[in-house]
This record gives sequence, C-alpha cells and structure tokens, in this order.
Amino acid sequence: MEQILFSTPDNPVPDNRTEGYFETHDGHKLRYVVFRCKQPVAKGTVVILQGRNEFIEKYFETVRDLTAKGLWVATFDLRGQGGSARMHKDASRGHVRRFSDYERDLTSFLDQIVLPDTRLPFYLLGHSTGGLIALSAAPRLSSRIERMVLSAPFVGLTGHGASPRMIRLLAGTACAVGLGSMQLTRKFKALPFEQNPLTSDEARYQRNTDVATAFPQLFLGPPTARWLSEAFKTIRRVSEPEHLFSIAIPTILIAPTRDGVVPYANQERLSRYFRAAQLVPIPGAKHELFQEKDVYRAAALAAIHSFIPGSDAEASNEVVSVGI
Repeated sequence: MEQILFSTPDNPVPDNRTEGYFETHDGHKLRYVVFRCKQPVAKGTVVILQGRNEFIEKYFETVRDLTAKGLWVATFDLRGQGGSARMHKDASRGHVRRFSDYERDLTSFLDQIVLPDTRLPFYLLGHSTGGLIALSAAPRLSSRIERMVLSAPFVGLTGHGASPRMIRLLAGTACAVGLGSMQLTRKFKALPFEQNPLTSDEARYQRNTDVATAFPQLFLGPPTARWLSEAFKTIRRVSEPEHLFSIAIPTILIAPTRDGVVPYANQERLSRYFRAAQLVPIPGAKHELFQEKDVYRAAALAAIHSFIPGSDAEASNEVVSVGI
C-alpha cells in the first residue's frame, strides 16, 4: 500500500484521519487529508490553505490543537509542492501557470472532499501564499465559508537583495520573452537557525529541518519567474479597495510584527480597506506563526478559537471581542 503521509520521531502523524488524492480540473492529483476530532459531535471543519513550499506534515501540531477543540481539519498540498503533482519537469522548481489554478483547486477540494466528507460549518485558515489564495477567492466563497482567518497573508515581499519592484520587473520580463520557467535565484541553502526569517523557536525549526532531511521530495527550490509574476499580479488585484470591499466573509488577519517575509506594514495597510476584517497583531512574532515560540503561537491560536464559534466560546455573542 502506498505511503501517503510521513512521520519523524518528533512529528508523528495524528490519528483518526482519511488521506488520499483528489483530481484537479486539469487532471493533476493533489494530496489531501481530513483529520477528525475525538468528540462525537464536531463544531465544524477548518480548511487549511498552506504557504508556498509547505506540506501537510508541517501542520501536524496545529492539527492536534484544532481537533482538541472539537474541530475537524481538512487540508491539501498546493499544486506543484509537497506530495502533490509537480508543475515542472524539474520537481524542485516552484511553478504555476496561472494563479487562478490555485483557486480552482480550492473549489475542487471543497466540492470533492470537504462538502461530502466533513462537518459544517466550514472555516478557512490561509497562511502566507494560502492567505493570498483565500483573499483572491473570497468574494465567491461567502455562501460556503462561515469565517476566514488569514495568517501573515502574502501581500508583499521583503528580505531579499533586490526590491520587490525590481523582482516584479525581472519576473515579468522573463515571462514576456518566454523564460517563465526560469528561476531568478540560485537554489536555496539551508540557513542556520540564527539567520532564519521564519521563526524564533529553535526546536520547531529543527523539527522542520529534520523532515526536510528525511523526506527531501516534499520540498521545493526557489519559485520560477512565472510563479512570481502571477503572485505579484494577484497581490496587486486583491489589495485594491474594490476587491476588499467585495469580501463579505467575517475575517481576522493575524499579523506577526517581526515578519521577515511579508512586511507587517503591508498587512496593516490591507486591513484598512478590508471592511469585513479585523487586524490582530502578534508583537514580536516572525512569519510562521504556527511554527513560532509558544508565547506567540498561543496568541495566534487564542485569536482563532475566540473567533471561530464553538471552539472556545460556546455562545456566538462571546466571540465579539476578537471577531466581527
């Protein structure tokens, strides 16, 4: 029998689950899993949209946190990464033809897996690139998604030698001359913990490093010019007030103030025009909130459980302190 999920000694696979593959509109197979809570009556299902170069195994700890509160969790590896079909013959290249493919994959996941096989109501949790996908798709999801949580959504870029404007220009030029599959930077080198922009928790950083060492097939190198160009176009579109005004799903935007990937200022600016959203800063935290130190991670989880009805507050009128 094919092994679908992978464990390391300090990152075991949670029990009570169903895993497999679903098919996209264009015939690719994406890896998914549904985790069930132990409680006989679930309080809903959280659909997790991962960041770029993430994978199901990275969320095992967070899955346990959510299922302990009586929630089910459904997630899948984005096309081109993790255990899902790759979009380039060089499997290490993070590539996508159109950003809208991510949104269509989300729709397929909701139709094929979430709606028939999980429990209402449905909540959406998008981290980084997953947050950008959620933002882009949100105007069409109000009849399906009860509430939405965005964790450090990818609405800007920092921490690189070139400016975001220069990266966008180079990526667009490469695509225009037929070099969309080209990577603009050399392959990633594993950074020592002290230099990483993702988390200040050394144990969790090492846990993810151990997964990379044991299962290198789950990881990607740098994105292609096409991926970058598509992402920048989407960032520009979702940041327009007209788009943000069209989102009716109650939302919290959890923003780490020391984010070394997405500038905090961009996340704060997004919330100004996002009438359905409330900004929840996490002072001192870095980009990967669910891989962070307990003090930051607990703050993010507390915001989620206060916002999602039923996970902490049994009555909906107890949610207003953090929610909408």
